[in-house]
Amino acid sequence: MSNNIDSEGHQHIDSDRARAGATPGMTRYILGISLGLVIIVFALIYLLT
Repeated sequence: MSNNIDSEGHQHIDSDRARAGATPGMTRYILGISLGLVIIVFALIYLLT
């Protein structure tokens, strides 16, 4: 592992190594689908009561 130390003594590492993983970018789909489901459930509750 290389030491990327700047002139102030701070060590810099890339985000994938810092998190020990990758970010696939699926969060926007999960949030969109769950928001849609919540709207449908609330609409059903409103219409059935």
